[in-house]
Amino acid sequence: MKILQLCNKPPYPPVDGGTLAMNSITQGLLRAGCDLRVLTVETDKHPVQRDRVPEEYLKQTGLESVYIDLSVRPIPAAVAMLCGESYHVKRYINTAFARRLTALLQEQEYDIVHVESIFLTPYVPLIRKYSSAKVILRAHNVEHLIWKRVAQSTRNYFKRWYLNHLSLTLRAYELEHLNDYDGVVCITEGDAEYFRQAGCRKPITSIPFGIERREAPQVEVEPNTLFHIGSMDWMPNQESIAWLLDDVWPVVHCEVPQARLYLAGRKMDPALMQKQIEGVTIVGEVPDAMQFIASKQINVVPLLSGSGIRVKIIEAMSVGKAVVTTTVGARGIDYTDGENLLIANTPTEFANQIKRLLDDSDYCRRVGEAAARLVAERYDVGTLTGQLLKFYNERLDV
Repeated sequence: MKILQLCNKPPYPPVDGGTLAMNSITQGLLRAGCDLRVLTVETDKHPVQRDRVPEEYLKQTGLESVYIDLSVRPIPAAVAMLCGESYHVKRYINTAFARRLTALLQEQEYDIVHVESIFLTPYVPLIRKYSSAKVILRAHNVEHLIWKRVAQSTRNYFKRWYLNHLSLTLRAYELEHLNDYDGVVCITEGDAEYFRQAGCRKPITSIPFGIERREAPQVEVEPNTLFHIGSMDWMPNQESIAWLLDDVWPVVHCEVPQARLYLAGRKMDPALMQKQIEGVTIVGEVPDAMQFIASKQINVVPLLSGSGIRVKIIEAMSVGKAVVTTTVGARGIDYTDGENLLIANTPTEFANQIKRLLDDSDYCRRVGEAAARLVAERYDVGTLTGQLLKFYNERLDV
């Protein structure tokens, strides 16, 4: 099967949840023997780090990138606002990207054009013009809901108003254009059901993020440690860390003074890096995420907004880490609360769940082991790639 994968940011190296999810698709399709080509947007925020891309990956995917300036510009943003257009989407419209995509479609006939995220939807008419391929959307999130929830938690009136406007225009675009595709693949069944209820008439399915089975790095685990890892240029992560530090950590530190919290991730706010909080270490970007995860005891993910599936939670669970998260953070994971994942939605609940794990090391270990079994059974990349190929073939047979 010949597949063109279009990415809204470089899928390699996989440095955040979105790139991990895209790279999981890439690797799964390659292992299944597909003839795969990857064309990606690169931006100032997400450049292609060519020195970190293996030669074998380049050879297998023919990875190409086109730079798009996604910086926010007041005049185009104001024009989009006055016209009721989604500025999120409009920023991705780029002549150079369209030109390169056209050339690829003219060079080879593809069976499937796999589009990562709603933001590349403006290119669907061009794909239709130059290819008879079936066009599949991989919806990582219900994008507008992320902005809606962030707006709801924003205290500044004018910022909240503008974020609500961005959410509404993105919602209108998202729901209007879902039917432009031949099929939609969501990461969670909740997102798929939302789109069905909102009027998606095309075939839609849910296939979660897949992960390769691997052993946890053999490192010494520091006792009484909590950790969070995630890209800190993503607003829901910024919101969750503020909530953790302001409302949860003071309670945990008071009741378990020997506990230590480590915060890691790309694009850490310099102001946060300079903060001196007792018991908290701001690590910033780490050279090896799995090495960092393996060296700590409990993963805390106090996510308050967002949709899709939290890839970093799956990663932590895969190597046997107990995870405390919110109902929002656990969306898309087939968990059993208290058995392989712990759920808490208020600061008091969150602090109590953390204390429960810190106070009972055997229970903490059992939760981590159950988490690893769940990921091995439900989130194996080979099995999920098979489901994706089945969905592709069903669309090709129509």
